[in-house]
Amino acid sequence: LVFTEEDKYGLYSNLLFKYFLAEGVICGHDLFVASAKEHPDNILKELPAPLLDDTHRNELGGEEATAVKSEDFPDSMKIAWRYQNLPKMEASPTTSTKFGHYYDVSKTMSPELFQSIKWHSFYLPEELSLQPKMKTCNMNSAYARLLQSIQRIIYQEGFDGSDPQKKQKNILRIGIQSLGSMLWGDDICSSDTPENIHSLTKFLYVLRGLLRKSLSACIITVPAHLIQNKAIMERVTNLSDMVVGLESFIGSERETNPLYKDYHGLVHVHQIPRLNSLICDVSDTKDLAFRLKRKLFTIERLHLPPDLSDTVSRTSKQDLAESAKLLSSGCGAMAIGKKHLDF
Repeated sequence: LVFTEEDKYGLYSNLLFKYFLAEGVICGHDLFVASAKEHPDNILKELPAPLLDDTHRNELGGEEATAVKSEDFPDSMKIAWRYQNLPKMEASPTTSTKFGHYYDVSKTMSPELFQSIKWHSFYLPEELSLQPKMKTCNMNSAYARLLQSIQRIIYQEGFDGSDPQKKQKNILRIGIQSLGSMLWGDDICSSDTPENIHSLTKFLYVLRGLLRKSLSACIITVPAHLIQNKAIMERVTNLSDMVVGLESFIGSERETNPLYKDYHGLVHVHQIPRLNSLICDVSDTKDLAFRLKRKLFTIERLHLPPDLSDTVSRTSKQDLAESAKLLSSGCGAMAIGKKHLDF
């Protein structure tokens, strides 16, 4: 169960959501797409096209085509020696380690690739029109309908492990978009004291049990920046296997900061799965950033360039001025006036 905190405008989290589904199509997995906002048919039509071969240097242009592997340089030519022994975190076609498949976000997947897989959809407005009333046990009606639909697909398609000799084993990829928003009939994003405060956590608890007993994986995007109740977010984190947050630079000060000019946002890894264990794994790499190139969406280790200018750009001048005032008693005349200290 992968829990993804959406960025402020939902642009990059939606792209990551489509990457998860596109990987399922290429691997031949069955898909289950649930949404209350955008119709699942439209989501599948906008999946990025795969790069099926290694001719990405000819396919890609500009910045991507000029990327060179670090192994092409001798040791004597390597700079930034303190990064020499660090593990590689870049997941892009230019690295020597192949991880999954790579996709061209400027193109959509061809309909022929969908012919070899089965896909199921859950669109909440259509479900409400088919069955307007439904009995629930202290749970949001939309969540109960979604659980019922997921459970039906798992048992009918044999993902629960039944009849293993009759049908070849496969994996069901479940994608749920913007869960917890007002479109799902939940008020956790609009109120500090929601009416059904345990509705989302009950849904995740039941869904987690379904995933454990079946050959399925699920990704959920949630507008976490709208949820003000921290207790709900803590419960949701504990009920998820992996928790990742996306922070976009759109509309923030970092968008115009020259230090972050090569990136479009940050990736916060809050929790890494360690199944069948009492504790969760903690990543040793905290500084991750993403950028959307002309055709690729890449996640890399965040490397900030050194500040060699006369003016300090790592922090604002106001913060440095306040620090200078605090240090004025110890540093004497060096910290008086508008001069800034850069240690």
